[in-house]
Amino acid sequence: MTAPATAFDPALPWRRSRSVALRPEPFGALVYSFANRKLSFLKSKTLVSVVESLADHPSAEATLVACGVPEARRGAYVKALADLARSQMIEVRT
Repeated sequence: MTAPATAFDPALPWRRSRSVALRPEPFGALVYSFANRKLSFLKSKTLVSVVESLADHPSAEATLVACGVPEARRGAYVKALADLARSQMIEVRT
């Protein structure tokens, strides 16, 4: 049984879930959760960088800035991160 997904708040600190493996691919990466057996595709190398570096920054917003995501594109990245949070690929860092 898995824990319920937390609603995504980009102001909170996040990290890749401990039960998740990320495999780089030419298109971006495959993300697999051993906890819930879900597979996701990250179709952007920038999004891969964001997910990999979430734990290095005080918030998801700060991660987007640090990874050079243009302000005009941040909404799309926040939506992608929210989808990853819903599927328990990323989790709030405590």
